[in-house]
Amino acid sequence: MSEDRLPPETAEKAEKAPPAPIDRSTWQRPWAQLKYFTFQPAIFPRLLGQVSPDARPGDFVTVYDKAGQRLGGGLFNPRAKIPLRVVSHSQDPVDESYFELAIRRAVALRRELFALDACTDAYRLINSDGDGLSGLTIDRYGDTLLCEVYSLGIAQRLPRWLPLLHELAGTKFARVQVDHDLGSLEGIKPSTFKETNEAAPMKVKIREHGVRYEVDFGEGHKTGFFCDQRENRKGIARFTKGARVLDLCCYTGGFSLCAKVLGGAEEVTSVDLDEAAIAQAKRNANLNQARLKFVHADAFAYARQMQTNGESWDVVILDPPKFIFTRDEAGNWEGRQKYEDLNQLAISLVKPGGIFVTCSCSGLLSLEDFEQHVIKAAHRRHRRLQFFDRTGPGADHPVYSNCLESRYLKVLWSRVV
Repeated sequence: MSEDRLPPETAEKAEKAPPAPIDRSTWQRPWAQLKYFTFQPAIFPRLLGQVSPDARPGDFVTVYDKAGQRLGGGLFNPRAKIPLRVVSHSQDPVDESYFELAIRRAVALRRELFALDACTDAYRLINSDGDGLSGLTIDRYGDTLLCEVYSLGIAQRLPRWLPLLHELAGTKFARVQVDHDLGSLEGIKPSTFKETNEAAPMKVKIREHGVRYEVDFGEGHKTGFFCDQRENRKGIARFTKGARVLDLCCYTGGFSLCAKVLGGAEEVTSVDLDEAAIAQAKRNANLNQARLKFVHADAFAYARQMQTNGESWDVVILDPPKFIFTRDEAGNWEGRQKYEDLNQLAISLVKPGGIFVTCSCSGLLSLEDFEQHVIKAAHRRHRRLQFFDRTGPGADHPVYSNCLESRYLKVLWSRVV
């Protein structure tokens, strides 16, 4: 009898037979094995199986899949929320030399392929999972690198990488930020980057598409400036010649200045609740000798008042902070409602035939869901939106195909009719 025609009782026993034991004695140490088949870079505790006893916090480990096949390499930290960050998926052996290759590849992408230095000296140099360097984000601001570290393994190695980064990027200084709570959880000592930070300037001046900005690392949110909106800031200038422009949630004035300096807007009103951001926006306006009207106010309250006053603008830009922080529908309902309410107010301030540009930086809100909230907001005002573009961050914020959830910025461009 052939093997493919086994008796039923024999076939049933074969199906129930336990899998052959895996011989881990030949595995490259230290190692970690996954419980399930996945190509995700972030391995949470439920996905992590056995780990060799010699693996220490921060170690680079060889990663094997559920079947015992080599999957790649990553950084291990048993005390972290993400105990394993897979930085390279490869069936071939991977070791520490991977990191230098990844850094060189990331910098070359920005400086050689995209040639970003021609239009700016401020851009995302390393985009964490999007560059195969999970747990590390670096923005370049002039001659200073602003590094955000989310992993013990990254923190242990970054001091060795900085000379290479400076050589490749043409920079001199580095500031390293580690969230206090995350640092405590990961086991990153607060003093790790004390000397590095003390040697770096607190403020730098940058250029972007001919507009100048001051970046204050002490006052600004996150990195102090949002490189991801670079091309969208430039894009707004197409619609602002001689226009009356409203920039709601203006932060430090990026869209406002591009509308005025690049686009030739007749009048720009810039609104933000953050007093420090408004102060920085004023300094940025002075750098460019641009006259803007600044309003220190809550965007909701200001928009309602302008609605009551019967005010309207040719172009309205809405770029609010993140409103959604959880995937749980019950927990993110309030954030979704904020998007609808604020967009409804903003749309009511656009002149018929005017341009409306609205943004969301909530990574847990899909582009399609965001678009539906904006459409609902418009229809409740008995307006219609003529969408003509959907954009996101610039090319210096790449996303790997195995980590699409790291997409976060969504920008909808429309004419209001």
